[in-house]
Amino acid sequence: MPLRSPPRILAAVRRRPGAGTVALLAPGGLWLVLFFAVPMLLMVATSILERGTYGGVEPALTLEHYRRFFDPLYLGVLGRTLLWAALAAAACLLLGFPVAWVIARSRRYRNLLLFLVVLPFWASFLVRTFALIFLLRDTGLINSLLLRLGVIQEPLTLLYTPGAVLLGLVYGFLPLMVLPVYASLEKLDLALLEAAGVLGARPFQQFLTVTWPLARPGVIAGALLVFTAAVGSFLTADLLGGAKQVLIGNLVQNQFTTARNWPFGSAVSLLLMAVVSGTVLLSLRARDRGEPRNA
Repeated sequence: MPLRSPPRILAAVRRRPGAGTVALLAPGGLWLVLFFAVPMLLMVATSILERGTYGGVEPALTLEHYRRFFDPLYLGVLGRTLLWAALAAAACLLLGFPVAWVIARSRRYRNLLLFLVVLPFWASFLVRTFALIFLLRDTGLINSLLLRLGVIQEPLTLLYTPGAVLLGLVYGFLPLMVLPVYASLEKLDLALLEAAGVLGARPFQQFLTVTWPLARPGVIAGALLVFTAAVGSFLTADLLGGAKQVLIGNLVQNQFTTARNWPFGSAVSLLLMAVVSGTVLLSLRARDRGEPRNA
């Protein structure tokens, strides 16, 4: 039997249509206020207060924590983080686009392939990172296999390197690129490619003129998801990079835990959010400019 709303609620919605909209939005709005707006206000308030002698804050207003962030040391950490996040997004695109294309064109095994893409999310990110450690360490699977095959004479230094951190970012966030790109490629009509081929377009030209413009919204969405997740990641750099590779997420974590400098940690978090928000807005504006406009 179909579910029926209580008569009193239906009568109230009919008398005041706006009340029904408010009632539907109220739970989500309350959730955003409690778990987003309130913590953000607390971070803003903390970032302009003095650091306490033994941690915490003292009631004295200052902007020193924001000025401190523009020290070359911290700007270097931010630049490294943005660079690695961009490289991770580019690598995920190079690896994920062919996978998304195969899934979109597959009919018989589409559900199975999608299941395999989503399957890593069923395991904890920490567990997956430790799995990479077992593969990359000196006595790990890769070095052991290469030693047995005689390819190398001594173990390679794979762990605690920039390459290991980048590999961890790509491995952890690759599904975030595959799924949006797949959603765009699934809507691609193969008749358009056939028409382009009939008109003399070669495969690469077909990709540039037909496939890429239609897949661009999914590419931008996937790149934003990977970039944003990589910018805020600290576990990957901690476990795969050791103390040698510090990202902005590690800086924030250290300020709230080891250094107990909550105001500076809050300031760095807010500035990072501003940088990421600006990047997202610029990407969305570029996407809107690239979309065809209806006459």
